[in-house]
Amino acid sequence: MISSRAVARAVLVTVGVLVGLYLLYQIRQILGLIFISIFLAAAIGPLVDLIQRGRGIGRVGAILLSYLVLALTVFGVGLLVVPPIVDGVNDLANNVPGYVDDLRKSDTIREYDDEYKITEKLRDEAEKLPNRLGDAAGALQAVTVGIFAALFQAITVLVMAFFFLLDGRRMLDFCFRQLRGERERRAREIASNVYRAVSGYVTGAGVLALIAGITTYGMMTILGIPFAVPLSVLMSFLVLIPLIGATIGGLIIATVAAADDFPTGLAIWTVFFVLYQQLENNIMQPFVYRRTVALHPLLVIIAVLIGASQLGVLGALVAIPVAAAIQIVVKDVWRYRNLAPSIEKPDGDPSPSDLPDPA
Repeated sequence: MISSRAVARAVLVTVGVLVGLYLLYQIRQILGLIFISIFLAAAIGPLVDLIQRGRGIGRVGAILLSYLVLALTVFGVGLLVVPPIVDGVNDLANNVPGYVDDLRKSDTIREYDDEYKITEKLRDEAEKLPNRLGDAAGALQAVTVGIFAALFQAITVLVMAFFFLLDGRRMLDFCFRQLRGERERRAREIASNVYRAVSGYVTGAGVLALIAGITTYGMMTILGIPFAVPLSVLMSFLVLIPLIGATIGGLIIATVAAADDFPTGLAIWTVFFVLYQQLENNIMQPFVYRRTVALHPLLVIIAVLIGASQLGVLGALVAIPVAAAIQIVVKDVWRYRNLAPSIEKPDGDPSPSDLPDPA
């Protein structure tokens, strides 16, 4: 018969777990920023190590130089993307009067205007425009606040990633020293495997993004599709979003191709993109995912959905490496739980660490 003490203990444990889960849910945004910071640190950790060894400078200098490289990369991408978009918008604005004149000369448009009073409705909407602009001011204020909030979060992530890069190894070693013997060895092995999975995934995803951008630019240039530079850069970033990113980019470019050269340009682009998708999905992505994170496609889908629902695009970007880290921990726990009787060892001197330089 179950004692009252056992029942009370079970109730307390259940309540404690529920309270803990509730608290974790309440601070999920903060936990998300921490995960992103760790992910960023693991992603640029190899670059920091390379600069530190190659240039012979201190850890702080290597981190700052790595941040400078990232900032220059973002700035360079902006220079490639923004000017063509601005020029395209200006060209569109300059051509609007001509489009309007063409519409006015169209007998079909004139018939629709007589039947549906399009001009009259446009005039009525124009009279309401001042009030609409007043309402838009409030929305603009909300957008401005959102931009500053996002900027603050980005700075927070960079600062936390800086300290993870600077003191990550010492923090891990401190945690490992609290363990002894087999447990310490397992913890170090898990950390090493997680680090390799994350850094390998980032490297592989970066290569996929670069290939996608170059091939997209080449095909758009051959077909004469406008906005080749900004759209190819956009494709590079969208490819980083698992499952749907490349498809979204392909549809955007297909829309531009249809507007510029229908149906020839659209048909050729569609055939090219379908073939490229097959190559990426069946050869390149499996190579990256299976060799670095070893995740089943179903787990990839679930991880991306959870990450996107909690943190949007950033959540989708970090979902796969986070899921890979969780899988590594779960596999280790499961393996050693089943083998525990045969591997139990007395506490002794800690095993040497094979953990790479900090992340």
